[in-house]
Amino acid sequence: MKKSIQLTSKLLSAAGGGNIRLDKFLSTQLPDLSRTQIQKMISDGLVQVDQSPSKASMKLEGIKKISYTFPDLELEPTQIEPEAIELNILFEDETVIAINKPPGLVVHPGVGKPNGTLVNGLVHYFDQLSDLNGKLRPGIVHRLDVGTSGVILIAKNNTSHANLASQFEKRTIKKEYFGITWGLWKESSGQINGAIKRKRTDPTIYQIDSSGREASTRYQVLNQGDYISAVAFYPKTGRTHQIRVHSASMHHPIFGDNKYGGGTNKTKGFIPEVTQRFKHSLKQIARQALHAKRITFMHPATKQEIAIEAPIPTDIKNIQDQIHGIC
Repeated sequence: MKKSIQLTSKLLSAAGGGNIRLDKFLSTQLPDLSRTQIQKMISDGLVQVDQSPSKASMKLEGIKKISYTFPDLELEPTQIEPEAIELNILFEDETVIAINKPPGLVVHPGVGKPNGTLVNGLVHYFDQLSDLNGKLRPGIVHRLDVGTSGVILIAKNNTSHANLASQFEKRTIKKEYFGITWGLWKESSGQINGAIKRKRTDPTIYQIDSSGREASTRYQVLNQGDYISAVAFYPKTGRTHQIRVHSASMHHPIFGDNKYGGGTNKTKGFIPEVTQRFKHSLKQIARQALHAKRITFMHPATKQEIAIEAPIPTDIKNIQDQIHGIC
């Protein structure tokens, strides 16, 4: 639900004055939402001031119009329920954990998903996790889409969490993803630059938009056949759905990515045998063929560079094997 507030001097004065922060002002107008939820709305691009994205810390001065897409008011869970969820631990020491996240596993609880997440498994198996991201996201430094598999880093304490977060912010952490895309790429390697923001008509979808947040992805085509290709992606920034949006913007959506045009509609126009083969493959994988293969970072404690790799899962390998096997 989209709404807007036309600010006036009287309204600002009642809320605390013209120098009030955007997130604090919205807290006075949306009492059913916590300050954290409002800040997330802003960071997710659901709030605009005079039709432009803004920051939670923006000071409201003068008469402005605030537009926002109202989130689901169903309350988030207030505590984490430990669950014996099987975790594939790639690395662990006193400060850092690396998990090979399977596809379909949500990273942390939220509205409509109070349990069955990676975090529920983490609090079951580990006595100590950082809490810089709040009590519902213990240890979580970064995230992967629910349908994306691969390496995700977990911080055991706040010192290591802050260190890793700083590396992500400074873009010194190197990330490599492996994906299967539709079509043949004209160039075997290149850089995709395109700012990303939420789609106004559907906030669950992101799109290339010059008014969005800067995003950059390098790619290297590893192998390609007549219909699909294996591609390595090296995202410099870490925007939500970045690789999926960028690859789709090049007319090469990720295989199986229904949200960005890589689903069943892409099977049309081929000879019947090829169409049926791809439809079967899409049904078998039932997610986007994208895997966080490798992450390289400076260890928070030892200050030594460390690289952690997650093997390509069987469902993506099965698609990879079809690159030259469909004719």
